[in-house]
Amino acid sequence: MTRHILVAPDKFKGSLTATDAARAITRGLLRFDASIRTIECPIADGGEGTLSAAVAAGFVRIPVDAPGPTGRTVSTAYARRGTTAVVEMADVVGLQRLPGGTRQPMTASSRGLGHVIAHALDDGCRHIVLGIGGSASTDGGAGFLQALGAKLLDEHGRPLGDGGRALLDACALDVSALHSGLQQATVVIACDVDNPLCGPGGAAAVYGTQKGANSTQVEELDAALEHWAALVDTVTETNARGIPGAGAAGGVGFAAMAVLGAELRSGIDLILDMVGLDRHLHEAAAIITGEGSLDRQSLHGKAPVGARLRASAHGVPAYAIVGVSTLSREEEAAAQFAAIYSLHDREPDLARSIAGAGNLLTAIAQDLAAEHFATSADRSCAAYD
Repeated sequence: MTRHILVAPDKFKGSLTATDAARAITRGLLRFDASIRTIECPIADGGEGTLSAAVAAGFVRIPVDAPGPTGRTVSTAYARRGTTAVVEMADVVGLQRLPGGTRQPMTASSRGLGHVIAHALDDGCRHIVLGIGGSASTDGGAGFLQALGAKLLDEHGRPLGDGGRALLDACALDVSALHSGLQQATVVIACDVDNPLCGPGGAAAVYGTQKGANSTQVEELDAALEHWAALVDTVTETNARGIPGAGAAGGVGFAAMAVLGAELRSGIDLILDMVGLDRHLHEAAAIITGEGSLDRQSLHGKAPVGARLRASAHGVPAYAIVGVSTLSREEEAAAQFAAIYSLHDREPDLARSIAGAGNLLTAIAQDLAAEHFATSADRSCAAYD
């Protein structure tokens, strides 16, 4: 049986989608030898790129208009296969959706995420997969729940405004009118952070500054989340604020678990299962993966290392092509790739590397093939007939 090379990169943020990266790598392999057989399988870890990975795996993209993090309507989508819907938070209410990139730490909302999920439920989807990385808000998931039918009121009985700051005025929560489709639905969250909702390791303290909050605002947001958590605990008779992952996506993890009974799963494992990576690893001669930056965070649940772990379980060597690697030699050895290639080594100028990432990936993939997949009388690559 002809074996193949599996091409399974994550996105190169700021330059290439995972799909574009896979195509560029394949071009390099075929430029070395047109007889090489490849299978392209773009991957993600639950954050930006999750939607594209689902579509590349055969899901159908369903367009939706929804409120972005500031309330301005954005054109987004979810991916559907059968009754399963994949929703990427970053694509609707992520940092990339902030007008002009201006952070709004106190007023940004997760409302649009709930809007997209409601659309999927209306269309009959009953298994909801949420990729919640890259969020722009720290609202405890309040906007997300409101879009799904929850009523959140202030002391005067008025609907609560958007954003984390408004949570300080929350006095009443009614979840009796949640979308009826949720009664038959399962909600699974792709999440690779273990932060609780509040406190020094919580959503505001750890991620608030990334979303534009100063030190005073971080304290205010944390107090608001504490107040919100107490209200949710009372209404739902749960105590989810301390569960690892409750602080994910500014508290969306907390709201989804406490109110919707959502399950948190490892983002990379969930997405790799969804795109069928193990199936493609069967009879693979090698896998080539990669991402924009290989760093210490990559060693704890990022897509390329997750792909390498799956490959090792199948006895398949894994190669990585990355934009830049900040790992030490010891850390690179611990990552256990067969080889790591960097665009930075080929083009040290960051601006030129980003602008020419596709051509660089192709050239490096061609070199990789020449070094590791060349055939000779005594050394043959199983990716050939």
